Amino acid sequence: MEFKTALFYVFAAIMVLASTRVITARNPVHAALFLVLAFFNAAGIWMLLEAEFLAIVLVLVYVGAVMVLFLFVVMMLDIDTDKLRENFWGYLPVASFVGVIIVLEMAAVLWRSFLSFDQQAVNAGNIGGTKELGILIYTKYIYGFEIAAAILLVAIIAAVALTLRKRKDTKHFDPADAVRVKRNDRLKIVKIDPVTTRGAAETEVKEAP
Repeated sequence: MEFKTALFYVFAAIMVLASTRVITARNPVHAALFLVLAFFNAAGIWMLLEAEFLAIVLVLVYVGAVMVLFLFVVMMLDIDTDKLRENFWGYLPVASFVGVIIVLEMAAVLWRSFLSFDQQAVNAGNIGGTKELGILIYTKYIYGFEIAAAILLVAIIAAVALTLRKRKDTKHFDPADAVRVKRNDRLKIVKIDPVTTRGAAETEVKEAP
């Protein structure tokens, strides 16, 4: 067995185990961390296929941006995981049926492609390179690239806005009211008549038997 093939089996086995833990872990933060591990192993498989750009994009975009945002949302939101898992076994038969159908469809497509696979020499010198993809992205697909960036920005703002809802354990204030506040609103001087307790204490001592 070649070293490349052994690495592929190692990455594939770890990715399958991590993917299984994503759907079986009880803690959502642990599930997100296992998903990060699955992404890293998928990037390793892309590197073995000499698709460096796809591997880098998978790590930078999904692990570095999407998963970090997901972790922030999971940790900031007060999610009741026990309540979400109440009807887990009730939905399991339907989910298993749908999963089996998807696996059979993917197996049929892949099996047909493997049977009709004809090994021919292709010019693979530019596959996975960043220069050619960069030229296409920033010339032909520049508008789609900018629209995707705007959508991601809106998603980040929406995720942050979800954490700013009113909760009992957090203090909420209006920034506009804080800007409009004046000096007299912060400090108020109140005149109080002086009260001495020394004379009253001496009177009580004298009256005591």
